Amino acid sequence: MIKLLKLEYYKNLNYRPFKVFTILYFAILIALLFVGLIDFDLFGGTINLKEQGIYNFPEIWNFTTWIVAILKIFLGLIIVFSISQEFSNRMFKQNTIDGLSRKEFITSKLLTISIFTIVSTVIVFGITMFLGYQYSKVTDSAKVFEEVFFIGNYFVKLFTFFCFLMFLSILLRKSVFVFLALFVFWVVEGILSAVEVFTKVSGMQGEQRNQVLQSDFFITHLLPLESMSSLIPNPMMRLNMAKMMGMKYEFHYPTESMIACLVWCAIFIFGSYWILRKRDW
Repeated sequence: MIKLLKLEYYKNLNYRPFKVFTILYFAILIALLFVGLIDFDLFGGTINLKEQGIYNFPEIWNFTTWIVAILKIFLGLIIVFSISQEFSNRMFKQNTIDGLSRKEFITSKLLTISIFTIVSTVIVFGITMFLGYQYSKVTDSAKVFEEVFFIGNYFVKLFTFFCFLMFLSILLRKSVFVFLALFVFWVVEGILSAVEVFTKVSGMQGEQRNQVLQSDFFITHLLPLESMSSLIPNPMMRLNMAKMMGMKYEFHYPTESMIACLVWCAIFIFGSYWILRKRDW
C-alpha cells in the first residue's frame, strides 16, 4: 500500500493541474463553509444565512454537507484528469511493463480517491463543529450530534461519485468524453425520474399528490446520480424564512439510496478492473 501511495504521489507531483486544482478545491471548500457570515442583497433586501439558522444544531450538518457537495464536480476534475493522463501519456502501459498489475493500478486510484474523500470529510466535520459551537443557539450534546449522520452520507456520496468518474475515465480514457458522458447520464436520469413522477401523480390533486411525492418510493432513486443526490436533501426548507412561510421540512433516512450507493460503488470498482483486464493497452 505504501508503495502504491508513493507511486501516486510522484505521478501527480509532476502534474501541475493536479496540484493547482487540489489547492483551489480545498480553499473554495473552506471558504464556502463560511458563506453564512456574508450578507446577500436579494430582491431589494439583505439576507444573512447565519440569521436564517444554517449554523444552528442539528440543522447545520444538513446545510454544510449539502453546500460543499456542490463542489464534488470540481474535485472530480482532479480525479478524471489524473486517470486520463495515465492513458494519454502511456504511463499505464509503461507501469504494466515495469510490473504494476491491473489490481494494483485500481488499488492506487482507490487510495487516491479515499484520501481525497477522507480529507474533505474531516475538514467539513471540523469546520461544522467550529461554526456550530460558535453561532448555534443550541449546543447541548443531544442536539449537536442528532444529525451527524449527514457527515457519513457526505462521505459515501463523495466516494461513490469518484468511483463513478474512475469507471468512466477507464472506460472512455479521454477527459472530454468522460464529462460528456456524465452530462448525458445526468440528463437521461432526469428524464427518467420526471417520467416516473409524472406517471405516479397523474390524475392526483393537492394534498394527495404532495403525499405521494414525499413518501412514495421511486425506482429512479436507485440510479447512480439520483441515489447520491438523495443522501443529502436540499435544506432550504429549514431556513427561518421558509418556516415563517409555513413550509414544512420532512426527512426520512434514505436507506434504499444508501444501499444503492454502496452497490454502485462495488459495480464501478469491479467494472473498472474488468475493463482493464479485457483491454490490451
